[in-house]
Amino acid sequence: MTYLDNAATSGFKPECVIAAVSGTLKFLSANPGRGGHSLSIKCARLVQKTRANLLEFLNCKGGNIVFGHNCTHALNLAILGSLKTGGHIITTAYEHNSVLRPLHELERAGKVTLTILSSDISGAVNPKAIAKAVKKETYLVITNHISNVTGAETNVKEVGKLCKKHGLLYLVDAAQSAGHGDISMTESGIDMLALAPHKGLHAPQGIGVLAMCKDLQLKPVFAGGTGTDSVSLYQPPELPESLESGTLPTPAVAGLNAGLHWVKQNMTETRAKLSALSEYALSELKKMSGVTVYTAPKTYNGIVSFNIGELYSADIADILSSQYDIAVRGGLHCAPLIHKHLGTLEQGIVRASFGTDTTCPQVDFFLNAVKEITGSP
Repeated sequence: MTYLDNAATSGFKPECVIAAVSGTLKFLSANPGRGGHSLSIKCARLVQKTRANLLEFLNCKGGNIVFGHNCTHALNLAILGSLKTGGHIITTAYEHNSVLRPLHELERAGKVTLTILSSDISGAVNPKAIAKAVKKETYLVITNHISNVTGAETNVKEVGKLCKKHGLLYLVDAAQSAGHGDISMTESGIDMLALAPHKGLHAPQGIGVLAMCKDLQLKPVFAGGTGTDSVSLYQPPELPESLESGTLPTPAVAGLNAGLHWVKQNMTETRAKLSALSEYALSELKKMSGVTVYTAPKTYNGIVSFNIGELYSADIADILSSQYDIAVRGGLHCAPLIHKHLGTLEQGIVRASFGTDTTCPQVDFFLNAVKEITGSP
């Protein structure tokens, strides 16, 4: 198979990640922080080491790392945990339903008001538009770093600077960017950042990350066993335990830690490769008759989005799968408002997303398949 659905989950898992997960299952199947025996202590040390490595990787000095089930869980922890009833939240039409749905549920319950901003000509939201939308009740701004539909990149440094100026919290959905480029929470003024480790960090599925700047305290959104202060019938206030009830997925933590090291060693090469492949594929698609390209202008981060005439995107994806054994994604990509903005709510969009192991011959094969579907000479 030619796997071009890496924006959904990375098809390539380094051997070090596989070995870390396997080794943990074989030799370290214990509950971290839930016992005084040697295996439990080793698990706890692995978890703490992974937290420290993530804080360094994200340049989140003195911050906290909270592990969750996935990126959606992490985003919900941030949104619900920072809730100010009667407050105002600013976000964009480019967000995933992991952000849009909890926000709209809060709005429907009458707990917050929302302002949803569209993009400018660059394909991303303009920080000046955010500044104009700030009200006295505003307390939170949420943007993705890279759109999972068009690849458009938000200028998080400018947005972070604006948020600091107005005393607002800034939450970034980095599901599509972590592992593909540098992220500095401290320099960018990001207060909370959610990660999907199974994508750019090549970790297993089943773990999410919420990174939080120092001194930020979120309200717990669920309660349970934490391994600390067990005599109390109330959720402990200390981070990260206050947001991490239940057993942590130690094998996934081990895989994440290994993936993080692999990414650090290979990020420069990966970034250059994704840029070159994306630029080439987009330039060729634009030459084909009947093809509409939706990837943001001059954006080369591995996401290539397009349609062919009036064909439904899901049908194109099915043809590429059944006739060419090429895996891409068709549909709305769990981001309905961007499709409404682009006028593709019915048709959807075909997304090919390249990965670390994608080759030039694979991209050529994909392009030839699209050309055959279009009937281009």
